Amino acid sequence: MIPAFFGLSGLALTDAERSFFRSADPAGFILFKRNCGDRQQMKALTDDLRSLVGRDDVPILIDQEGGRVQRMGPPEWPKLPAGEAFARLWDRAPVSAMEAARVNAKAIAVMLREVGVNVDCLPLLDVRRPDADAVIGDRALGTEPKQVASLGRLVIDGLREGGVVGVVKHMPGHGRTHLDTHKALPIIEATDAELAEDIQPFRQLNDAPMGMTAHLVYAAWDAERPASQSTIVVQEIIRGRIGFDGLLMSDDLGMHALSGDFGARAVGALAAGTDIALHCSGEMTEMETVAGALGSIPEVSYDRLQRAMATIATQASDESFEDLVAKRDSLLALA
Repeated sequence: MIPAFFGLSGLALTDAERSFFRSADPAGFILFKRNCGDRQQMKALTDDLRSLVGRDDVPILIDQEGGRVQRMGPPEWPKLPAGEAFARLWDRAPVSAMEAARVNAKAIAVMLREVGVNVDCLPLLDVRRPDADAVIGDRALGTEPKQVASLGRLVIDGLREGGVVGVVKHMPGHGRTHLDTHKALPIIEATDAELAEDIQPFRQLNDAPMGMTAHLVYAAWDAERPASQSTIVVQEIIRGRIGFDGLLMSDDLGMHALSGDFGARAVGALAAGTDIALHCSGEMTEMETVAGALGSIPEVSYDRLQRAMATIATQASDESFEDLVAKRDSLLALA
């Protein structure tokens, strides 16, 4: 097994993908809109992935946040609210907002488990800043660190109750960025004292099963390398000050915030102390380059992977998607 999560090109595996995935044996997979046709197709695809690698608990990830970031969407699946909806409710009724966040996350988990997806890249623990780039924006759970942490905790709980592993992102905090990391590499000039606010939600949720790094340079900590490739940020801040010991993956290696060939990008992330290199595009040449640069997954990373997947609730949810959504909507109506 190699320490990589890979994307794939379409609604079903190609012969080339079958051969490559069988040989490379990636630790897991990630799905995007191009892979999500309907319920029957997605279940067949995820069953195929599990059969191919011979692991029933292989992580199959998706970004199913709601709002602007929802890979499974209409008309096959209903539109989900963005994080901002729960932040608005918090202003009127914090306890109701927490319950709404939990039942919404559980509803998402029920939706995902129906089609064989067992990991959701949610919750965002990025603290929203009014003068920052809109790449986070309404995806965030609020502007106050304690609020973000409280709502984020209930998102993780709801996902787990529905049988899905949550991923806290983007460590150590993406809320201050003035650029979209899909397009360029932002440099965050905030002081260490200011950044303490950004890492607070991650510290409060440092027992989360999985986390994702950010492709941002934090000048106060390491002015030379983005967090995802910085030993200082990964070891001293994420593992040290935050205290996170879950499975840590990079953000997508294909983002333009990173430079160099894809093998170097993957090796740089792992050398910094990240457990998993995440490559999302499904582009075969790039995946072959990543796989060729990586050795077997280290034992410590494999153990973190096993621990994370073991957090999935084994008992199926006793609430239907429709009932959970109805409860969520009745709570959100209070705002």
